[in-house]
Amino acid sequence: MKILVVDDCQTTRKILSLYLKAKGFDVIPAENGLDAIEKLASHEVNLILSDLNMPFMDGLELIKTLKADPNMAHIPILMVTTEADPEERQKAMEAGASEYLVKPVTAEMVARSIKNILKEMFKKGGADA
Repeated sequence: MKILVVDDCQTTRKILSLYLKAKGFDVIPAENGLDAIEKLASHEVNLILSDLNMPFMDGLELIKTLKADPNMAHIPILMVTTEADPEERQKAMEAGASEYLVKPVTAEMVARSIKNILKEMFKKGGADA
């Protein structure tokens, strides 16, 4: 299973990538939404883990862009962000985020969210992992 990790903070990308790799996932890092779109042009992924506040293209724009594309609309998106404002959470969920976690997060929190997303994918018959 491939996960695209999108975060403008290199340290956060590394920590999340190391954790996910240790759990057996293939990880593709991206620095922002534009970088994520470029990576998606050449990599198929099963899940996107994205920050909200990023330069060039933020997480909300990334969600909207992906959900508007029939070839990528099916990819679940887990938001992992410092943005704790309930309005921001609601905007992300309404745009199409699957789950929303507020940093700091633990490996267990990320694992639980991924497990929940995978359960939903299997329920809908959309998992090809």
